[in-house]
Amino acid sequence: MTDALVVLTAFADEASARDVTRQLVERGLVACVNLLPGATSIYRWKGEVCEESEVLAFLKNTTENYPALEKALQELHPYEEPEIIALDIAAGSEGYLAFLRGTAAE
Repeated sequence: MTDALVVLTAFADEASARDVTRQLVERGLVACVNLLPGATSIYRWKGEVCEESEVLAFLKNTTENYPALEKALQELHPYEEPEIIALDIAAGSEGYLAFLRGTAAE
């Protein structure tokens, strides 16, 4: 087990995904973001089944910075209740994990 996380969130469009995630990188809350447009989300919200196109964001971070990242996402995200899911990174190349730690600590 490492001290690194992948945090998932989704956005309605690429412009808001780029805006929010760039702010997170600039604030040093994440080391790297991958944006994957073209996701389809099917979910139940307020009693209705919805189907939407979304941009999925993979945010790379450390467990130490997670509380600040979650708080910032809650503030910046345009959704009323954004998906914020953190997954532990069980293993990874030492060089990449060092990159995550170094960038997140700046």
